[in-house]
Amino acid sequence: MSALLQLDHVGRSYPVGGFFARRQLQAVKDLSFTLNADRPEIFTIVGESGSGKTTTARMILGNEVPTSGVIRFLGQDVAAIRSRKDRLAFMAKVQPIFQNPFEAFNPLTTLDFYLYSTARRFLGLRTRAEIEAAADKALQHVGLSLVEVRGRYSHELSGGQLQRIAVARALIPSPKLIVADEPVSMVDASLRMSIVNLFRTLRDDLGVTIIYITHDLSTAYYISDRVIIMHKGDVIEAGDARAVLGNPSEDYSRALRNAVLPPDPVAARRIIEARLERRRAALTEAGT
Repeated sequence: MSALLQLDHVGRSYPVGGFFARRQLQAVKDLSFTLNADRPEIFTIVGESGSGKTTTARMILGNEVPTSGVIRFLGQDVAAIRSRKDRLAFMAKVQPIFQNPFEAFNPLTTLDFYLYSTARRFLGLRTRAEIEAAADKALQHVGLSLVEVRGRYSHELSGGQLQRIAVARALIPSPKLIVADEPVSMVDASLRMSIVNLFRTLRDDLGVTIIYITHDLSTAYYISDRVIIMHKGDVIEAGDARAVLGNPSEDYSRALRNAVLPPDPVAARRIIEARLERRRAALTEAGT
């Protein structure tokens, strides 16, 4: 099977204590995993604050350069992408979804402007009809329409709606990979399940692979195909999501799981399912 994304012994360190500092903070240590091009999946990176998960996301997106190892997307070294043309082609195939949807959009700019500019930039569209059609198609994938979004500002919509628009914007260039960094942590609890289920739909219906970054074990258990657990830059445990999160083998993984779930996997699953059911009920009530 060909690799969509491959991290090979990737590390990232930062100097600590000023310009002449000799001490290094190792944010990510010797990280390796592969995502297959012909098998879309939701690959989740779980970790507490300071675990290295966001640094990993920034390196995958090409916003930071590894200090060791290499990241390849479709065989190309991400850190070696230099020209504007190559960078644009890479960005079309690897799209980010950020944590706070309220910070993703300028409150003084209409939301449709972002969709239109993305269609122009990545698809090369010029006529208004083509641009609007591309925006509307992307919005329909997330349960919205251009009629609902045109001329609206970010303060006029909920966090859940804004995050859906952010996802729609990312879908316009038909990406192969979406990197979603804590995408539901700033969304109202009653709307989180709608975003989580949206990611599953993108995987199943559009064949998009998603790297889902979170500290929330409940959504990780529900949404993930595979998972890695990070702690202070190290991968503590990796594998099938249900196996790792339902019955972790490492002490840190068990402590992380037991902090929010009982140690019994059967009881843990009942609690997860009960939480999800409460969120579904709240979502249904909010939509009525």
